[in-house]
Amino acid sequence: MRIVKAAVTAATAAIAVGTAGAAVGRYAGNAALKASPGRPLPTEPRLTVHSLAAGQITLTRDLATLRPGIHGLAGDGSHAVVGPVLDTAPHSADAVVRRLERVTHGTLEPGDKVWLTPNLHVGNPGGALGFHYRDVEVPGELGPLPAWLVPGARETWVITVHGLGSTRELSMNVMEFLQRYRFPHLALAYRGDLGAPRSPDRLNHLGETEWHDVAAAVRHAVHHGAERVVLHGWSTGATMALRAATHSALRERICGLVLDSPVLDAEATLRALASARHVPGPLLPLAVRSAQARTGLLAYQDRAALDPDRLQVPALIFHSPDDAVASWDLSRDLARRRPDLVTLNTVPNAPHGALWNADPEAYEEALRRFLTPLM
Repeated sequence: MRIVKAAVTAATAAIAVGTAGAAVGRYAGNAALKASPGRPLPTEPRLTVHSLAAGQITLTRDLATLRPGIHGLAGDGSHAVVGPVLDTAPHSADAVVRRLERVTHGTLEPGDKVWLTPNLHVGNPGGALGFHYRDVEVPGELGPLPAWLVPGARETWVITVHGLGSTRELSMNVMEFLQRYRFPHLALAYRGDLGAPRSPDRLNHLGETEWHDVAAAVRHAVHHGAERVVLHGWSTGATMALRAATHSALRERICGLVLDSPVLDAEATLRALASARHVPGPLLPLAVRSAQARTGLLAYQDRAALDPDRLQVPALIFHSPDDAVASWDLSRDLARRRPDLVTLNTVPNAPHGALWNADPEAYEEALRRFLTPLM
């Protein structure tokens, strides 16, 4: 009888742990699987506006507010652009003063909660940058996908694809560069984005299915005159670009890849986002397995799809060793295994998907060198 009771107790405990693990896994997985475009990832800290002055803003002291470069600053109903830390301004133990470049919309007041974002611009290329552009629809497998088409004179088109925690507005960071060198530019909104179809299960698949929308954008570009296509993706957008380059029916038209903070291991990224949501270490494997089960993101499929031996075109990778979402080590390994095709540009002290922001001039110079032979 004692043995039976012990067995029942153990089984009950196992069921309870399994149920709790599933609940925690669903909650943690939502950090990636149901991330709303444009909302911050759990790795991005919330900051407080302490004060404002002419051309200055004082924010909570954090590793985030000490980042180099120029960044968007988003709040609920507001957006601004902040420049570098002002070394000449008075700082305190709990606050950092940065240059306030502009308030794009809304207002900022002391006490407001905000977060840094790589998106410098909001709206569309016409309103934000004064560029001539067209709203186009790319025929996708789930329905029409909205995109901005900024015309250019070259036969090589650039298709940009945002990733986790951002929107296609991120593409406007590099749009002035692409216009300067006369590249036609297609900025894609894919499944789950505002105005685009939703995935049947309403989940983000970290590029596993979304790459089909990138392949549709390549078809659209070729149909409208592109002889060659460069795919420029951030985060899971980089994952989509890699998948399209190896699996698209028109992959022979893809002549190059620009990969910013690529997610090369979905399991590791799911684990990082779950950890950022303060899931206890012992429950992290359950959280990851739950997310994988909900999406079909099996680890062996992920590795096979991103096999370095399948890469056939030159790739420029921007990645930071400080990336808390996607491992820089994997980008370094890819560059080591394919030195014939891959150039790794390491950017220190930068968060996931914000490598241009850390040093726009250096980023664009690396882009220029990479794209010149592909023009």
